[in-house]
Amino acid sequence: MTTENHENTPVIHLPEAGARLTLAIGAIATLASTFLSWTYTTDFPGDLTVTGYPGGLQVLTLAGAILTLIYALAGHGIRGFRWLNPAGNNTPLLLMALGTFATTWFTVIAIAIELGGLVNLDPGGFIAAAASLITLLAALALPLPRDTDPTTAPFKRATTPLFGTAHGRLKQPTPLNPWAEIGIIIAAFALGLWVAAYGIQTPYGELFVGYLIITGFAFGAIARAGLTTRLQALTTKHRQVTIGAAFAAAAAFPFTQNTDEFTLLAVSILIFATVALGLNVVVGLAGLLDLGYVAFLGVGAYTAALVSGTTASTFHVTFPFWAAVLTGAAASLIFGVLIGAPTLRLRGDYLAIVTLGFGEIFRIAMGNLDGTSGPNITNGPNGIPNIPDLKIFGFDFGATHTILGFTLGSYANYFWLMLLCTALVVTIFARAGNSRIGRAWVAIREDETAATAMGINGFRVKLIAFALGATLAGLAGTIQAHVQHTVVPEMYVFAGPVPPSSAFLLAAVILGGMGTITGPLLGATLLYVIPTKLQFLNDYQLLFFGIALVLLMRFRPEGIVANKRQQLEYHETDQLAVPEGATLPEGTVGVSKAGA
Repeated sequence: MTTENHENTPVIHLPEAGARLTLAIGAIATLASTFLSWTYTTDFPGDLTVTGYPGGLQVLTLAGAILTLIYALAGHGIRGFRWLNPAGNNTPLLLMALGTFATTWFTVIAIAIELGGLVNLDPGGFIAAAASLITLLAALALPLPRDTDPTTAPFKRATTPLFGTAHGRLKQPTPLNPWAEIGIIIAAFALGLWVAAYGIQTPYGELFVGYLIITGFAFGAIARAGLTTRLQALTTKHRQVTIGAAFAAAAAFPFTQNTDEFTLLAVSILIFATVALGLNVVVGLAGLLDLGYVAFLGVGAYTAALVSGTTASTFHVTFPFWAAVLTGAAASLIFGVLIGAPTLRLRGDYLAIVTLGFGEIFRIAMGNLDGTSGPNITNGPNGIPNIPDLKIFGFDFGATHTILGFTLGSYANYFWLMLLCTALVVTIFARAGNSRIGRAWVAIREDETAATAMGINGFRVKLIAFALGATLAGLAGTIQAHVQHTVVPEMYVFAGPVPPSSAFLLAAVILGGMGTITGPLLGATLLYVIPTKLQFLNDYQLLFFGIALVLLMRFRPEGIVANKRQQLEYHETDQLAVPEGATLPEGTVGVSKAGA
């Protein structure tokens, strides 16, 4: 139990003091264990046999132990650390102890399984496992935030908010100099770039799994500490600086890579994320379930390939890049209107079945336009290979360039081009979502009958959403054709082991958060990176993917980045009636009995 004296300095009672001391000792022991050898053989990836130099998964345990120790010092009220936990509770400390324990024990178990038993562990591995367990048990002994106000005690969900102290209120921050606030924003994006780059370039699956574990718990700890709320307030205050810092951090990614391997992965992620954001217009804003959306990506890609000047094209024409982009986007727009006009009068499952059929028809048609089963346009199942690299104003995207002393390969050029394309799509989505037509989409999504009764032309509004989503997908497809250098029908299926596919695109939107901008970008990144990094799981990838989706729908159906409106809808049962005269903690949703 903890109280405060007249000077607002925490006074820690004896039982809690003992738990905190044990936790600090355990965290230090866990930290020290990473400098010992965990196994005697180099057969386990990462070479955990070196004493005095952490390697592989030991680095992740080291990072978790340091963060645990920092939050332990913050809990003691030590000046210089308290700002890391503005919520002033022990939840961040518990999450970091749990993340460090999970990462360490995952490593120990992986060593035992891959090398054939615990006998392959050196003393350092046993010390790390025991120390992380002691740290977790000590963290569990610490008091967690709970509400003692009798007027709000019945509302269990309201008493443990995501961000806040024991009564759900963050301590008011000390005002900072504007330049200091800008510096914090820049530092946050720089740290985010470093963490993302580290995760993308993890060389083997075990390290990536450990990375997911520790970063997931670390982000949860930072959120529960209230730091994300503080950062969100700063980014809202300095919006222009935030946009510039985010774009600069993303643009700097190629400079963190030594080869084109992971830069190509980043380009593919941007393509996947851009298409998912286009689908978010159709699904997230307008509420139209489209199961054949990947076909519009294929229309843009095939159109760009046919006018690229490749010898495999049956059109034998060469368009400049800007003309190819416009042609691909226009072709997707036309297909969107042609498919949407006769089908958008359907609703729900019927619309989903029709769009699924369109996606399959597109793939089969592209495979049959080979001069035998149909006109010779797409070379059938062989596709269109040897698509040349782009050249814009004499700049060859396929050549290596030296910038600021860094030698960057061809995929770095495509990364920046795709980054500009993503920024354009984000701008279009934001403008459309906040416009009059965007509000009409939301009205149609919520209740089409009521929206029609209010004078909204439901068919026209849905057709505009369908056409805009198709155009954005076609825009991304024109760049995908040049990045992949080939286009084949098998790239545009409903569900496949490697995205993009319609099922993965839809999952990215739902996983990230429908109706938001950040949600589909984050969901697409996770769904593209995770299967790529976990190829060692082979056939179990889809199993774990399905389990993850089931758990997500059970515990967070609104997605990782939740739209506020949908978050309230999915948690209507949490909006419990509040007695008259009672007050809820800040940020808690409730309905008074008088208005219930």
